Amino acid sequence: MATTPTVVQETPVGQIKLPVLSLVIAVVLGVLLSVAVVGGAGYYLVHSGKLKLQTATQQAEAAPKAPEKTHAVVLEPLVVNLADSAGGAYLRASITLNIADAKGGPKDEKKAEDAKAGKETDAAVRDTALTVMAQQTSDSLLAADGKDRLKRELKAALAARNPDVKVTDLFFTEFLVQR
Repeated sequence: MATTPTVVQETPVGQIKLPVLSLVIAVVLGVLLSVAVVGGAGYYLVHSGKLKLQTATQQAEAAPKAPEKTHAVVLEPLVVNLADSAGGAYLRASITLNIADAKGGPKDEKKAEDAKAGKETDAAVRDTALTVMAQQTSDSLLAADGKDRLKRELKAALAARNPDVKVTDLFFTEFLVQR
């Protein structure tokens, strides 16, 4: 049997033929797979709450608000018996309230109304403050968070009993607990 010699063609080193179509398909699939993995990871992080995106509504909320116009109402010192079991403890406190100004209306008409309503408001605020403070004990007021807790209770009571008075902040200018 005669065999035919096979001829092997050698290509020079610089001229290696690659299947171009296969290479393009592999690159496109690699890019698509990378985009899918990164997109899926981003989707997971955003929806799991581990990554927070700032949306337009959050930007509007985060924008600094214009400060409300307020005025200070200084109450005369309040003296109240505390709810201790011994019955001999009292609290003397002076309170200054920051109250939000009412919006709208001409100023001249409002001054006359405010002078009349101011006396009624002061009496209602004093009554509310006395009621809340009379329920306290000296031990609870002298605790580390006693004054802060009393401030929160006073603000809540003022908002509930006097809804027309918008208290923005409350300060103790004098605070004495006597046992």
